[in-house]
Amino acid sequence: MYFKQLYDSKLSQTSYFVACQQTKEAIVIDPSRILDDYIEIAENEGYKIGHAAETHIHADFASGIRDASRKLGATLYVSDEGDEDWKYQNVPEDTVFLKDGDIIKVGNVELEVLHTPGHTPESISFKLTDKGAGSEVPMGMFTGDFLFVGDVGRPDLLEETTNAEGATEDGANQMFESIQKVEALPDLLQIWPGHGAGSPCGKSLGAVPLSTLGYEKANNWVFNVAGRQGFIDELTSDQPEPPSYFSQMKKVNKEGLPEFNLKEVSIGAPHVLPGQVFDLRTKEAFNKAFMKGSLNVHYNKKFLQFAGWYIDYNRPMTVIADPVNSEALQKDLASIGYDKLEVIVPVDKADQYFDDSYENVSPETFLADRKNAKVLDVRTTAEYNDGNVDDAVHMHYGHLLDKELPFNEEDKVYVHCQSGVRSAIALSALKARGYDNAINVEKGYISIKKASAPSEPAF
Repeated sequence: MYFKQLYDSKLSQTSYFVACQQTKEAIVIDPSRILDDYIEIAENEGYKIGHAAETHIHADFASGIRDASRKLGATLYVSDEGDEDWKYQNVPEDTVFLKDGDIIKVGNVELEVLHTPGHTPESISFKLTDKGAGSEVPMGMFTGDFLFVGDVGRPDLLEETTNAEGATEDGANQMFESIQKVEALPDLLQIWPGHGAGSPCGKSLGAVPLSTLGYEKANNWVFNVAGRQGFIDELTSDQPEPPSYFSQMKKVNKEGLPEFNLKEVSIGAPHVLPGQVFDLRTKEAFNKAFMKGSLNVHYNKKFLQFAGWYIDYNRPMTVIADPVNSEALQKDLASIGYDKLEVIVPVDKADQYFDDSYENVSPETFLADRKNAKVLDVRTTAEYNDGNVDDAVHMHYGHLLDKELPFNEEDKVYVHCQSGVRSAIALSALKARGYDNAINVEKGYISIKKASAPSEPAF
Protein backbone atom coordinates (compact mmCIF):
# COMPACT_ATOMS: atom_id res chain seq x y z
CA MET A 1 0.00 0.00 0.00
CA TYR A 2 1.09 3.55 -0.75
CA PHE A 3 0.12 6.27 1.74
CA LYS A 4 0.67 10.04 1.57
CA GLN A 5 -0.62 12.75 3.88
CA LEU A 6 -0.88 16.22 2.30
CA TYR A 7 -1.16 19.31 4.47
CA ASP A 8 -2.28 22.79 3.44
CA SER A 9 -0.73 25.03 6.09
CA LYS A 10 -2.74 28.06 4.91
CA LEU A 11 -5.99 26.36 5.94
CA SER A 12 -4.61 23.79 8.39
CA GLN A 13 -6.34 21.21 6.18
CA THR A 14 -5.24 17.63 5.61
CA SER A 15 -6.04 15.32 2.72
CA TYR A 16 -4.76 11.86 1.86
CA PHE A 17 -3.57 9.88 -1.15
CA VAL A 18 -3.80 6.10 -0.78
CA ALA A 19 -3.02 3.50 -3.45
CA CYS A 20 -2.79 -0.24 -3.93
CA GLN A 21 0.75 -0.96 -5.09
CA GLN A 22 -0.36 -4.19 -6.74
CA THR A 23 -3.16 -2.83 -8.93
CA LYS A 24 -1.95 0.80 -9.14
CA GLU A 25 -5.44 2.08 -8.21
CA ALA A 26 -5.56 5.18 -6.00
CA ILE A 27 -8.06 7.13 -3.92
CA VAL A 28 -7.93 10.70 -2.67
CA ILE A 29 -9.68 11.40 0.63
CA ASP A 30 -11.06 14.87 1.42
CA PRO A 31 -9.41 16.46 -1.64
CA SER A 32 -8.90 20.20 -1.75
CA ARG A 33 -10.10 22.07 -4.82
CA ILE A 34 -6.61 22.45 -6.25
CA LEU A 35 -5.76 18.96 -7.52
CA ASP A 36 -2.17 19.62 -8.62
CA ASP A 37 -0.46 17.75 -5.76
CA TYR A 38 -2.55 14.61 -6.20
CA ILE A 39 -1.93 14.59 -9.94
CA GLU A 40 1.80 15.01 -9.40
CA ILE A 41 1.94 12.08 -6.97
CA ALA A 42 -0.03 9.87 -9.36
CA GLU A 43 2.23 10.73 -12.28
CA ASN A 44 5.47 10.34 -10.31
CA GLU A 45 4.47 7.06 -8.67
CA GLY A 46 2.59 5.48 -11.56
CA TYR A 47 -0.90 5.40 -10.03
CA LYS A 48 -4.33 6.13 -11.48
CA ILE A 49 -6.71 8.16 -9.32
CA GLY A 50 -9.92 6.24 -9.90
CA HIS A 51 -11.66 7.10 -6.63
CA ALA A 52 -12.27 10.17 -4.46
CA ALA A 53 -14.05 10.15 -1.10
CA GLU A 54 -15.18 12.73 1.39
CA THR A 55 -15.85 12.47 5.12
CA HIS A 56 -18.51 15.22 5.24
CA ILE A 57 -19.70 18.47 3.70
CA HIS A 58 -16.87 20.80 4.66
CA ALA A 59 -17.25 24.31 6.08
CA ASP A 60 -13.66 25.53 6.06
CA PHE A 61 -12.37 24.93 2.53
CA ALA A 62 -13.69 24.38 -0.97
CA SER A 63 -13.93 20.71 -1.79
CA GLY A 64 -12.24 19.29 -4.87
CA ILE A 65 -14.31 16.13 -5.00
CA ARG A 66 -16.43 17.15 -8.01
CA ASP A 67 -13.33 18.29 -9.92
CA ALA A 68 -11.80 14.87 -9.21
CA SER A 69 -14.63 13.44 -11.28
CA ARG A 70 -14.50 16.14 -13.99
CA LYS A 71 -10.74 16.23 -14.45
CA LEU A 72 -9.60 12.74 -13.42
CA GLY A 73 -12.63 10.59 -14.12
CA ALA A 74 -12.69 9.41 -10.52
CA THR A 75 -15.72 7.67 -9.03
CA LEU A 76 -17.00 9.70 -6.07
CA TYR A 77 -17.92 8.31 -2.65
CA VAL A 78 -19.92 10.55 -0.33
CA SER A 79 -22.06 10.18 2.75
CA ASP A 80 -25.73 9.25 2.55
CA GLU A 81 -26.13 9.52 6.32
CA GLY A 82 -27.73 12.38 8.22
CA ASP A 83 -30.93 14.26 7.51
CA GLU A 84 -32.34 15.43 4.19
CA ASP A 85 -31.07 18.99 4.65
CA TRP A 86 -27.47 17.89 4.22
CA LYS A 87 -27.37 15.62 1.20
CA TYR A 88 -24.90 16.13 -1.65
CA GLN A 89 -26.37 17.74 -4.74
CA ASN A 90 -25.19 18.03 -8.36
CA VAL A 91 -22.84 15.06 -8.27
CA PRO A 92 -22.25 12.62 -11.17
CA GLU A 93 -24.77 9.85 -11.77
CA ASP A 94 -22.24 7.16 -10.83
CA THR A 95 -21.55 8.69 -7.41
CA VAL A 96 -21.66 6.09 -4.64
CA PHE A 97 -23.68 7.17 -1.60
CA LEU A 98 -22.33 5.57 1.55
CA LYS A 99 -23.97 4.15 4.65
CA ASP A 100 -22.47 2.83 7.87
CA GLY A 101 -20.78 -0.52 7.19
CA ASP A 102 -20.26 -0.03 3.45
CA ILE A 103 -16.89 -0.97 1.95
CA ILE A 104 -14.84 0.95 -0.63
CA LYS A 105 -12.33 -1.25 -2.47
CA VAL A 106 -9.25 0.38 -3.95
CA GLY A 107 -7.46 -2.60 -5.44
CA ASN A 108 -6.55 -4.68 -2.40
CA VAL A 109 -7.03 -1.83 0.05
CA GLU A 110 -10.40 -1.71 1.83
CA LEU A 111 -12.06 1.26 3.49
CA GLU A 112 -14.94 0.50 5.84
CA VAL A 113 -17.45 3.29 6.46
CA LEU A 114 -18.30 4.29 10.03
CA HIS A 115 -21.04 6.83 10.62
CA THR A 116 -19.52 9.24 13.16
CA PRO A 117 -21.92 12.20 13.45
CA GLY A 118 -21.45 15.12 15.78
CA HIS A 119 -19.44 17.66 13.84
CA THR A 120 -22.11 17.30 11.15
CA PRO A 121 -25.04 14.85 10.88
CA GLU A 122 -23.65 13.18 7.74
CA SER A 123 -20.05 12.82 9.00
CA ILE A 124 -18.40 9.48 8.26
CA SER A 125 -14.97 8.01 8.91
CA PHE A 126 -13.06 5.39 6.89
CA LYS A 127 -11.33 2.46 8.60
CA LEU A 128 -8.50 1.17 6.40
CA THR A 129 -7.34 -2.44 6.09
CA ASP A 130 -4.44 -3.33 3.79
CA LYS A 131 -5.65 -6.67 2.43
CA GLY A 132 -2.87 -6.59 -0.16
CA ALA A 133 -0.35 -7.02 2.63
CA GLY A 134 -2.31 -9.97 3.94
CA SER A 135 -3.72 -8.11 6.93
CA GLU A 136 -7.15 -8.66 8.43
CA VAL A 137 -6.44 -6.06 11.11
CA PRO A 138 -7.30 -2.42 10.33
CA MET A 139 -4.29 -0.13 10.23
CA GLY A 140 -5.94 3.23 10.79
CA MET A 141 -8.94 5.47 10.34
CA PHE A 142 -9.51 8.67 8.35
CA THR A 143 -11.57 10.68 10.81
CA GLY A 144 -12.17 13.94 8.91
CA ASP A 145 -13.46 16.53 11.36
CA PHE A 146 -14.72 13.93 13.83
CA LEU A 147 -11.61 13.06 15.86
CA PHE A 148 -8.44 15.16 15.89
CA VAL A 149 -5.15 14.81 17.69
CA GLY A 150 -5.99 16.16 21.14
CA ASP A 151 -9.52 17.29 20.32
CA VAL A 152 -12.80 16.54 18.58
CA GLY A 153 -14.81 18.39 15.93
CA ARG A 154 -17.01 21.24 17.09
CA PRO A 155 -20.78 20.63 16.86
CA ASP A 156 -21.93 24.23 16.47
CA LEU A 157 -20.93 25.15 12.91
CA LEU A 158 -24.28 24.30 11.34
CA GLU A 159 -26.04 26.56 13.81
CA GLU A 160 -23.39 29.28 13.58
CA THR A 161 -23.09 29.33 9.79
CA THR A 162 -26.52 28.24 8.51
CA ASN A 163 -28.82 29.21 11.42
CA ALA A 164 -29.89 25.58 11.87
CA GLU A 165 -31.64 26.03 15.20
CA GLY A 166 -30.86 23.33 17.76
CA ALA A 167 -28.04 21.82 15.68
CA THR A 168 -25.40 22.46 18.36
CA GLU A 169 -27.21 20.48 21.05
CA ASP A 170 -28.07 17.67 18.63
CA GLY A 171 -24.49 17.55 17.35
CA ALA A 172 -22.99 17.49 20.83
CA ASN A 173 -25.16 14.52 21.80
CA GLN A 174 -24.28 12.72 18.58
CA MET A 175 -20.58 13.42 19.16
CA PHE A 176 -20.75 11.88 22.62
CA GLU A 177 -22.26 8.71 21.13
CA SER A 178 -19.71 8.63 18.29
CA ILE A 179 -16.88 8.79 20.82
CA GLN A 180 -18.38 5.83 22.70
CA LYS A 181 -18.58 3.96 19.39
CA VAL A 182 -14.91 4.35 18.45
CA GLU A 183 -13.67 3.85 22.01
CA ALA A 184 -14.37 0.14 21.54
CA LEU A 185 -11.99 -0.09 18.56
CA PRO A 186 -8.39 -1.42 18.95
CA ASP A 187 -5.81 0.89 20.52
CA LEU A 188 -3.33 0.23 17.72
CA LEU A 189 -5.58 1.97 15.19
CA GLN A 190 -3.84 5.01 13.72
CA ILE A 191 -5.86 8.24 13.63
CA TRP A 192 -5.55 10.29 10.44
CA PRO A 193 -7.44 13.57 11.05
CA GLY A 194 -8.72 16.20 8.64
CA HIS A 195 -7.09 19.18 10.36
CA GLY A 196 -4.18 20.26 12.51
CA ALA A 197 -3.39 23.11 14.87
CA GLY A 198 -4.71 26.47 13.71
CA SER A 199 -7.99 25.19 12.28
CA PRO A 200 -11.14 26.79 13.72
CA CYS A 201 -12.93 23.44 13.40
CA GLY A 202 -11.99 22.75 17.03
CA LYS A 203 -10.53 24.63 19.95
CA SER A 204 -7.39 22.69 20.94
CA LEU A 205 -6.17 20.73 17.94
CA GLY A 206 -2.68 19.28 18.24
CA ALA A 207 0.15 20.11 15.86
CA VAL A 208 1.17 16.45 15.51
CA PRO A 209 -0.04 15.16 12.11
CA LEU A 210 -1.36 11.78 13.29
CA SER A 211 -1.87 9.69 16.40
CA THR A 212 -3.19 6.33 17.58
CA LEU A 213 -6.53 5.62 19.16
CA GLY A 214 -4.79 4.26 22.24
CA TYR A 215 -2.82 7.47 22.66
CA GLU A 216 -5.95 9.56 22.23
CA LYS A 217 -7.82 7.45 24.79
CA ALA A 218 -5.07 8.21 27.28
CA ASN A 219 -4.54 11.88 26.46
CA ASN A 220 -7.42 13.43 24.53
CA TRP A 221 -9.87 15.18 26.83
CA VAL A 222 -12.86 13.72 24.95
CA PHE A 223 -12.16 10.24 26.32
CA ASN A 224 -11.48 11.50 29.82
CA VAL A 225 -14.39 13.72 30.81
CA ALA A 226 -17.07 12.46 33.19
CA GLY A 227 -20.51 11.75 31.76
CA ARG A 228 -22.56 12.96 28.83
CA GLN A 229 -23.41 16.39 30.25
CA GLY A 230 -19.82 17.08 31.30
CA PHE A 231 -18.72 16.17 27.78
CA ILE A 232 -21.36 18.40 26.17
CA ASP A 233 -20.56 21.35 28.45
CA GLU A 234 -16.86 21.16 27.63
CA LEU A 235 -17.44 20.61 23.91
CA THR A 236 -19.78 23.57 23.46
CA SER A 237 -17.80 26.12 25.50
CA ASP A 238 -15.11 28.52 24.27
CA GLN A 239 -15.13 27.48 20.63
CA PRO A 240 -13.37 30.04 18.38
CA GLU A 241 -15.40 32.40 16.20
CA PRO A 242 -16.00 30.72 12.81
CA PRO A 243 -14.84 32.89 9.88
CA SER A 244 -17.68 34.37 7.86
CA TYR A 245 -16.69 32.46 4.69
CA PHE A 246 -17.65 29.18 6.42
CA SER A 247 -21.33 29.73 5.61
CA GLN A 248 -20.42 30.07 1.92
CA MET A 249 -18.34 26.88 2.04
CA LYS A 250 -21.21 24.84 3.50
CA LYS A 251 -23.45 26.01 0.67
CA VAL A 252 -21.07 25.47 -2.24
CA ASN A 253 -19.72 22.16 -0.98
CA LYS A 254 -23.27 20.87 -0.69
CA GLU A 255 -24.42 22.24 -4.06
CA GLY A 256 -21.16 22.23 -6.01
CA LEU A 257 -18.73 24.73 -7.54
CA PRO A 258 -17.73 25.30 -11.18
CA GLU A 259 -14.63 23.50 -12.36
CA PHE A 260 -11.54 25.44 -11.33
CA ASN A 261 -9.08 26.51 -13.99
CA LEU A 262 -6.51 29.28 -14.00
CA LYS A 263 -7.39 32.34 -16.08
CA GLU A 264 -5.74 35.46 -17.39
CA VAL A 265 -6.25 38.17 -14.76
CA SER A 266 -6.02 41.77 -15.98
CA ILE A 267 -2.88 43.55 -14.80
CA GLY A 268 -2.84 47.34 -14.81
CA ALA A 269 -4.22 50.52 -13.30
CA PRO A 270 -7.72 51.21 -14.67
CA HIS A 271 -9.52 54.44 -13.90
CA VAL A 272 -12.11 52.57 -11.81
CA LEU A 273 -11.14 49.53 -9.74
CA PRO A 274 -13.87 46.86 -9.90
CA GLY A 275 -15.46 45.32 -6.82
CA GLN A 276 -13.82 44.95 -3.45
CA VAL A 277 -10.25 46.20 -3.24
CA PHE A 278 -7.74 44.27 -1.16
CA ASP A 279 -4.34 45.85 -0.61
CA LEU A 280 -1.86 43.04 -0.04
CA ARG A 281 1.10 45.18 1.05
CA THR A 282 2.55 45.04 4.55
CA LYS A 283 0.79 47.02 7.28
CA GLU A 284 3.87 49.23 7.55
CA ALA A 285 3.55 50.28 3.91
CA PHE A 286 -0.24 50.51 3.98
CA ASN A 287 -0.70 52.84 6.95
CA LYS A 288 1.40 55.58 5.32
CA ALA A 289 -0.81 55.82 2.22
CA PHE A 290 -3.70 53.80 0.84
CA MET A 291 -6.94 53.97 -1.08
CA LYS A 292 -9.81 54.63 1.31
CA GLY A 293 -12.22 51.71 1.19
CA SER A 294 -9.52 49.14 0.50
CA LEU A 295 -8.85 46.36 2.99
CA ASN A 296 -5.30 45.65 4.06
CA VAL A 297 -4.47 41.95 4.35
CA HIS A 298 -0.80 41.16 3.85
CA TYR A 299 -0.19 38.35 1.35
CA ASN A 300 1.52 35.72 3.45
CA LYS A 301 0.71 32.29 4.89
CA LYS A 302 -2.13 33.74 6.97
CA PHE A 303 -3.75 35.61 4.10
CA LEU A 304 -6.74 33.28 3.75
CA GLN A 305 -7.61 33.09 7.42
CA PHE A 306 -7.72 36.90 7.55
CA ALA A 307 -9.16 37.74 4.12
CA GLY A 308 -11.85 35.09 4.46
CA TRP A 309 -13.65 37.24 7.01
CA TYR A 310 -14.16 40.06 4.50
CA ILE A 311 -14.62 38.56 1.04
CA ASP A 312 -17.95 39.38 -0.57
CA TYR A 313 -18.67 36.35 -2.76
CA ASN A 314 -21.15 38.34 -4.85
CA ARG A 315 -18.64 40.93 -6.01
CA PRO A 316 -15.49 40.85 -8.15
CA MET A 317 -12.13 41.64 -6.59
CA THR A 318 -9.21 43.94 -7.29
CA VAL A 319 -5.93 43.42 -5.47
CA ILE A 320 -2.93 45.70 -5.08
CA ALA A 321 -0.12 43.20 -5.25
CA ASP A 322 2.86 41.86 -7.16
CA PRO A 323 1.51 40.43 -10.47
CA VAL A 324 3.96 37.54 -10.19
CA ASN A 325 1.57 36.14 -7.57
CA SER A 326 -1.40 35.92 -9.97
CA GLU A 327 -1.42 32.11 -10.19
CA ALA A 328 -0.84 31.59 -6.48
CA LEU A 329 -3.55 34.11 -5.61
CA GLN A 330 -6.09 32.45 -7.88
CA LYS A 331 -5.38 29.08 -6.30
CA ASP A 332 -5.50 30.46 -2.77
CA LEU A 333 -8.82 32.20 -3.34
CA ALA A 334 -10.23 29.17 -5.15
CA SER A 335 -9.42 27.05 -2.11
CA ILE A 336 -12.11 28.99 -0.24
CA GLY A 337 -14.47 28.96 -3.20
CA TYR A 338 -13.80 32.40 -4.67
CA ASP A 339 -13.16 32.73 -8.44
CA LYS A 340 -13.81 36.41 -9.16
CA LEU A 341 -10.34 37.96 -9.04
CA GLU A 342 -10.44 40.43 -11.96
CA VAL A 343 -7.62 42.97 -11.65
CA ILE A 344 -4.14 43.07 -10.15
CA VAL A 345 -2.77 46.58 -9.70
CA PRO A 346 1.03 46.45 -9.47
CA VAL A 347 2.30 48.09 -6.29
CA ASP A 348 4.43 50.57 -8.23
CA LYS A 349 1.32 51.83 -10.09
CA ALA A 350 -1.03 52.03 -7.11
CA ASP A 351 -0.10 55.38 -5.57
CA GLN A 352 -2.44 57.22 -7.93
CA TYR A 353 -5.36 55.76 -5.94
CA PHE A 354 -4.01 56.63 -2.50
CA ASP A 355 -6.00 59.26 -0.62
CA ASP A 356 -5.80 58.23 3.03
CA SER A 357 -3.55 57.12 5.88
CA TYR A 358 -3.83 56.25 9.56
CA GLU A 359 -1.83 56.89 12.69
CA ASN A 360 0.13 54.37 14.72
CA VAL A 361 0.93 55.12 18.37
CA SER A 362 3.03 53.36 20.97
CA PRO A 363 1.46 51.59 23.96
CA GLU A 364 2.89 54.35 26.15
CA THR A 365 1.16 57.08 24.14
CA PHE A 366 -2.09 55.13 24.28
CA LEU A 367 -1.88 54.70 28.06
CA ALA A 368 -1.23 58.41 28.55
CA ASP A 369 -4.25 59.42 26.46
CA ARG A 370 -6.75 56.55 26.69
CA LYS A 371 -9.13 58.40 29.03
CA ASN A 372 -9.65 60.97 26.28
CA ALA A 373 -10.83 58.43 23.70
CA LYS A 374 -12.75 55.20 23.14
CA VAL A 375 -10.97 51.84 23.07
CA LEU A 376 -11.79 49.00 20.67
CA ASP A 377 -10.42 45.50 21.31
CA VAL A 378 -10.56 43.39 18.12
CA ARG A 379 -9.24 40.10 19.52
CA THR A 380 -11.10 36.82 19.92
CA THR A 381 -13.56 36.35 22.75
CA ALA A 382 -11.19 33.94 24.48
CA GLU A 383 -8.35 36.47 24.36
CA TYR A 384 -10.60 39.26 25.62
CA ASN A 385 -11.88 37.14 28.51
CA ASP A 386 -8.33 36.28 29.48
CA GLY A 387 -7.60 39.97 30.19
CA ASN A 388 -8.57 43.33 28.75
CA VAL A 389 -8.30 47.09 29.06
CA ASP A 390 -10.92 48.67 31.32
CA ASP A 391 -13.92 50.07 29.41
CA ALA A 392 -12.76 48.63 26.10
CA VAL A 393 -15.46 47.71 23.61
CA HIS A 394 -14.90 44.20 22.29
CA MET A 395 -15.66 43.27 18.68
CA HIS A 396 -13.85 40.59 16.68
CA TYR A 397 -11.90 42.16 13.80
CA GLY A 398 -13.76 39.98 11.30
CA HIS A 399 -17.11 41.60 12.11
CA LEU A 400 -16.13 45.23 11.62
CA LEU A 401 -17.85 45.48 8.24
CA ASP A 402 -21.09 43.71 9.14
CA LYS A 403 -21.96 44.81 12.70
CA GLU A 404 -22.95 48.10 14.24
CA LEU A 405 -20.29 49.85 16.29
CA PRO A 406 -21.10 51.81 19.47
CA PHE A 407 -19.11 54.82 18.25
CA ASN A 408 -19.80 57.92 16.23
CA GLU A 409 -17.75 58.33 13.08
CA GLU A 410 -16.03 61.43 14.52
CA ASP A 411 -15.01 59.70 17.78
CA LYS A 412 -11.36 59.19 18.54
CA VAL A 413 -10.94 55.42 18.88
CA TYR A 414 -7.80 53.53 19.87
CA VAL A 415 -7.75 50.05 18.34
CA HIS A 416 -5.68 47.12 19.53
CA CYS A 417 -5.40 43.36 19.14
CA GLN A 418 -2.94 40.97 20.80
CA SER A 419 0.28 41.80 18.94
CA GLY A 420 -0.58 44.42 16.29
CA VAL A 421 -1.35 42.33 13.19
CA ARG A 422 -5.16 42.12 13.36
CA SER A 423 -5.58 45.70 14.56
CA ALA A 424 -3.87 46.89 11.39
CA ILE A 425 -6.41 44.93 9.33
CA ALA A 426 -9.14 46.38 11.55
CA LEU A 427 -7.93 49.94 10.88
CA SER A 428 -8.45 49.48 7.16
CA ALA A 429 -11.99 48.19 7.76
CA LEU A 430 -12.82 51.06 10.13
CA LYS A 431 -11.45 53.64 7.72
CA ALA A 432 -13.52 52.07 4.95
CA ARG A 433 -16.61 52.63 7.12
CA GLY A 434 -15.78 56.28 7.73
CA TYR A 435 -14.17 56.13 11.18
CA ASP A 436 -11.47 58.61 10.27
CA ASN A 437 -10.22 59.16 13.82
CA ALA A 438 -9.36 55.52 14.46
CA ILE A 439 -5.78 55.03 15.69
CA ASN A 440 -3.77 51.82 15.79
CA VAL A 441 -1.95 50.83 18.99
CA GLU A 442 1.29 49.19 17.91
CA LYS A 443 2.27 45.76 19.27
CA GLY A 444 -1.14 45.27 20.86
CA TYR A 445 -2.33 44.10 24.24
CA ILE A 446 0.88 42.26 25.05
CA SER A 447 2.88 45.51 24.92
CA ILE A 448 0.11 47.56 26.55
CA LYS A 449 0.24 45.21 29.50
CA LYS A 450 4.03 45.47 29.72
CA ALA A 451 3.92 49.26 29.47
CA SER A 452 1.33 49.67 32.23
CA ALA A 453 2.89 51.25 35.32
CA PRO A 454 2.31 49.17 38.48
CA SER A 455 1.22 52.30 40.37
CA GLU A 456 -1.35 53.19 37.70
CA PRO A 457 -2.69 49.94 36.26
CA ALA A 458 -4.70 50.01 33.05
CA PHE A 459 -6.62 46.85 33.84
